[in-house]
Amino acid sequence: MKITTEMIKELRATTGVGILECRKALQAAEGDYKKAVDFLREKGMAKAAKRADRDASDGIVEMYSHGNGRVGVMVEVNCETDFVARGDAFRELAHEISLQIAAASPLYVKEDDIPEDVLEHEAEIARKRSIEEGKPEKIIEKIVEGRLRKYKEEVCLLQQKYIRDDSLTVKDLLMEKVGSLGENIVIRRFQRWELGEHLSD
Repeated sequence: MKITTEMIKELRATTGVGILECRKALQAAEGDYKKAVDFLREKGMAKAAKRADRDASDGIVEMYSHGNGRVGVMVEVNCETDFVARGDAFRELAHEISLQIAAASPLYVKEDDIPEDVLEHEAEIARKRSIEEGKPEKIIEKIVEGRLRKYKEEVCLLQQKYIRDDSLTVKDLLMEKVGSLGENIVIRRFQRWELGEHLSD
């Protein structure tokens, strides 16, 4: 299939990757746009892995208020240099992450942040539920594993489906930006407040 300039431009606009890389990706995917995006994402992730150990101490604290002040979010997103921190693409990413937090209410940034006692509690609930549902004993642990995996996908920001495109996780979105901006990017911490929550505590 002939790779046109328009196809390359469209792929470049979506991914932020250079023209030559976009052409190569489209050729490898035989003109299939979605496969080309996946191809670049995989490459982006490979680049990102090399950058993951670099110090990310610059960045931005993004604040977002939603629903006429009913939900407020503050998130710290770090990168390696002030140059990238001041750029529109990085600021846009920080804003997208704050929207994700407002909409999807994660509790933790990543899986490692979940306290062990919380995981044990969730596993116990899943186990009791499986027994009550009359599941065969030999498959209960597999069911518990599956439910724990689902729990982590719901409460960990990086494992959540991206609100604008559920074929991506937030981690995928982050890795794409690492690939296109060429720096390690870390979501350091966040806080989400909702009007009236915990008033009964």
